[in-house]
Amino acid sequence: MRALLVVLFIGLLNVDAEADEPLPNVMQVDNQTPSPAATLEAVAWLAGHWRGNAFGGVVEEVWSTPLGDSMMGAFKLVVDDTVEFYELETIVEQEGSLVFRLKHFSGDLTGWEEKEESVDFRLVKLTDSTAYFNGLTLQRMDDNTMNIYVAIEDNDKITEHKFHYTRVSTP
Repeated sequence: MRALLVVLFIGLLNVDAEADEPLPNVMQVDNQTPSPAATLEAVAWLAGHWRGNAFGGVVEEVWSTPLGDSMMGAFKLVVDDTVEFYELETIVEQEGSLVFRLKHFSGDLTGWEEKEESVDFRLVKLTDSTAYFNGLTLQRMDDNTMNIYVAIEDNDKITEHKFHYTRVSTP
């Protein structure tokens, strides 16, 4: 399972590739497409503790409230009572818009990306309930449920994966 997840999530580095079939909930644009103006207020609803199911296990995300032009988050996947991997995540205000960044870590906190590298998703579209980053979408369903969609590349094929979360607590 761990090897499969490494392949899937390392593929996030290459989401600039075109998907074979349209992804209904994830936008993928080229680097020339401008990012819309946005502040963290647009995604402040994300703050809190969230839990759901994905990849055969339980997923959790915990997000801070905006502070210092950023929000910080942590992700964990647990399968059969074992941590498969973690992510350290940030959403930052940059050049008048937003960028979602993450780094992956194995259960023992061994980093997947090189020390100076992160997986970056820049904002490409914003609505009242949805933030579309290039390859990743945050969708607020209501105050206590959200979906996160991500484009994952595996063997040169890009597919969309859904994470459905329920709020456990607020900050």
